[in-house]
Amino acid sequence: MVKLTVCMGTGCHLKGSRTVIEKFQELIQKGNLFDKVDMIGKFCIGKCGEKGVSVTVNGTYYGVLPDEAEKFFNEKVLPLA
Repeated sequence: MVKLTVCMGTGCHLKGSRTVIEKFQELIQKGNLFDKVDMIGKFCIGKCGEKGVSVTVNGTYYGVLPDEAEKFFNEKVLPLA
């Protein structure tokens, strides 16, 4: 099971966390990955000054830009699912 965490704090919200979450949800549904990817939202991951929306995959931190969310999912999440 891949643990995918997306920050929903104010800074990440302003950077587009809603778009990232919606794209991840779409990809999980499209791939029928509900039993392989556990996506949760977290109020703050603590990387507010970093580029992009704060995301962790199995505890590893990444900054994800909304327009790169699908590429990120395909490269970093899907291989682990």
